[in-house]
Amino acid sequence: MARILVVDDDVDVAKTIENTLRRNHTVFLAFSGVQGIQQARQLKPDAIILDVIMPGMDGFEACQRMRDDPLLAQTPILFLTAKGRTEDRIQGFHVGADDYITKPFSPQELSLRIQAILRRVGSAQPEQGKKRPDVVQAGDLRLNCKTFEVQAGERTSLLTPIEFELLYHFITHPGEVFSTHQLLQEVWDYPTDTGSPDLVRMHIRNLRAKIEPDVKNPTYIVTVSRHGYSLRP
Repeated sequence: MARILVVDDDVDVAKTIENTLRRNHTVFLAFSGVQGIQQARQLKPDAIILDVIMPGMDGFEACQRMRDDPLLAQTPILFLTAKGRTEDRIQGFHVGADDYITKPFSPQELSLRIQAILRRVGSAQPEQGKKRPDVVQAGDLRLNCKTFEVQAGERTSLLTPIEFELLYHFITHPGEVFSTHQLLQEVWDYPTDTGSPDLVRMHIRNLRAKIEPDVKNPTYIVTVSRHGYSLRP
């Protein structure tokens, strides 16, 4: 079973999450940002569910530290928090979160999103007879599938797991146009009507910040009016 680390200072909420997931996963609990980082380094979980509002080190700082840690940089992180403003979501994705759910939450939706994250992580692992190339390229965009680094011209940036999957999808389908709903299904692996288009838009914005010379006038990932996004070949 997959190993899920839940980091939340509210014991009741942490136990509720544990009860939601423990039928299909092994769940570990931590009750502070510092403890969460320590346990994550020890356990090397398959995914982390992280609260934001915690005493001492909040979830945003904990997430940033995890992303800066080579042991945890590629571990999927889902924020589950009462902070639901747009600017909170933006900050969460900016520090490296893969997904963001607000409290109060639906246990069914949480389960679906965790399952999707785990499927996505599993699909990134090499299978017998099916292996991703070490590098994929479109124009002067070079994506290293081992290190999750992207080179755009002379600029090199490290991507989060979901940014990597998103860019990999675009590079391997150059010129194709994808709606936000298509990307939620094909990249996030969410069932129909699960997830928000805003989730895609925020990650597109973060990805553009890492590869575009001018984020206001993108030349790699372009917006196709009323249709979605496309990687310009």
